[in-house]
Amino acid sequence: MPVTQLLIATNLLVFVVMLGFGAGVWHTSNSVQLAWGANFGPATKDGEWWRLGSALFLHFGLFHLAMNMLSLWDGGRLVERMYGPLRFGLIYFCSGLGGNLLSLVTQGDGAVSGGASGAIFGVYGALMVFLWRERADLNPSEFKWLFWGAAGFSVVTIVLGLQIAGIDNAAHIGGLLAGILTGRALAPPQTGGRMRWLAAGALIVSLAWLIANIPAARYRWSEELLARDEISEFLGADARISARWGAILNRAAEDSHSFDDLAGRIENEVSSPYAVSFEQLARVRLGAAAPSAAALDSLRRYAELRRDASRALVEGLRAKDHQRIRAALELATQAPRIAARMPPVQPPPERQSQP
Repeated sequence: MPVTQLLIATNLLVFVVMLGFGAGVWHTSNSVQLAWGANFGPATKDGEWWRLGSALFLHFGLFHLAMNMLSLWDGGRLVERMYGPLRFGLIYFCSGLGGNLLSLVTQGDGAVSGGASGAIFGVYGALMVFLWRERADLNPSEFKWLFWGAAGFSVVTIVLGLQIAGIDNAAHIGGLLAGILTGRALAPPQTGGRMRWLAAGALIVSLAWLIANIPAARYRWSEELLARDEISEFLGADARISARWGAILNRAAEDSHSFDDLAGRIENEVSSPYAVSFEQLARVRLGAAAPSAAALDSLRRYAELRRDASRALVEGLRAKDHQRIRAALELATQAPRIAARMPPVQPPPERQSQP
């Protein structure tokens, strides 16, 4: 099976499978893309370097996929015949790697990126290299049609990428340049031996420079995911503890319970669980730039206040001190105001695709 057809089939298969796991036909959310391996600074730089490759097979919708696969079909078949299957595969993946590395350097932590177009731009770059090198042996009209068609496609698409928000133009440019260098490095051995080695050296140096200049992540994605899990778990626990607290107080107003009995129930069913929840939230380490940082800080203050209020209520009940009981209940009423001001957990940056 030709490599071009295999790549197209793989992209189509991944898209169809993703539809069964929450992806949309016309639009896919960042959460699904991230789960399947999109290129995203905080995640990729958190040790998930495989995203530089997996992102090449992810598309944000049917139109995005269709445009990329049509471009790959048009250019890939030609380049595969010109260079052979193995060299074509190297051109494709080196171009995709170069595009995603440049995206990582220029976009930093500000984009969720996916799509095959960085690699496809590299295919067109290699096509132009081959046509230019063999121009003397080609029919002039055929050379003009193919060469200037590939050049026009590349230039127009990059210019549009500069004008339209949501397009990862860095991946396009990086893929195109990597494809030009890889295509020249993989030229037939009998032609331009020196230039082949110079192109190979330039490609290696360029990739090494990109890797060395990847900016440090402002936060770690693994820590952000852990924080989101802790926040979700705390919110569920808080709803249950608050319901128990209300039920205990309502029952105490209806039935006759001793102060010590009431204090014991509040300590066991309210104060202790809030203390555990606060300790769990306090152990979470999260950079200030992380999307959940503000929400986590608010929840810590909320959990601490609920813990302190319930402890104060227990102490007031055991001391049978009505003034301390009223003060504790007043303190407890401040917690919902903190919760109301809690900022929402911010999603990852807006979609950044490579159509």
